[in-house]
Amino acid sequence: MSVRVVVADDQEIVRTGLTMILNAQPEIEVIGEAADGRRAVELARRLRPDVCLFDIRMPGMDGIEATRALAGPTVDDPLAVVVITTFDLDDYVYAALRAGARGFLLKDAGPDLLAQAVHAAANGDALIAPSITTRLLRAFADAGPSGPPRQPIEALTDREEQVLATVARGRTNSEIAAELYITLSTVKTHIASLMAKLGARNRVEIAMWAYETNRVTHGSGRDGSARR
Repeated sequence: MSVRVVVADDQEIVRTGLTMILNAQPEIEVIGEAADGRRAVELARRLRPDVCLFDIRMPGMDGIEATRALAGPTVDDPLAVVVITTFDLDDYVYAALRAGARGFLLKDAGPDLLAQAVHAAANGDALIAPSITTRLLRAFADAGPSGPPRQPIEALTDREEQVLATVARGRTNSEIAAELYITLSTVKTHIASLMAKLGARNRVEIAMWAYETNRVTHGSGRDGSARR
């Protein structure tokens, strides 16, 4: 069954390009396009797509507001939103993730990565552009609220701390399982426990919390670190 997607970008050539790329992928179908956030929200509420792919900078209602309207903490039945943007340490990206976005990509992401992000979001997972995971999330943490990070409702176990660190580095569930020598179902169990303890809605918020609490060291991650 195809993953149904709504694409929103104010630049027609970008919107058309994204739509063509996604429609060319197996098991992905673009069911709606919008040139601004307000229209995107209307379409998404009416069509109930599996995934919304939103640009951040759009006229009227921008991608952050649109994301909050569809996936924010007060939304009873949130939709999966993936933000796509340019890499310029855009402050809006942090706000978009806080608003409920499940992940983000750069506009120069290739078709394979774009398809992976859509499928991940549809499956309740998240994909952060791997080449910038540590750099950008660290910048988000630095730009975040000045108050202390929220505390978990229960202390994390040693294994949960290990899983937390791998999630923050952008690892997929399969990669975490291989790296920590545990089963895929065990990974999913630990991530569910982390979400519950941290009050996180998705693994992006888990990763952000790891950076806000300095649990990820400099030089770690896919963008230049060695993996054991």
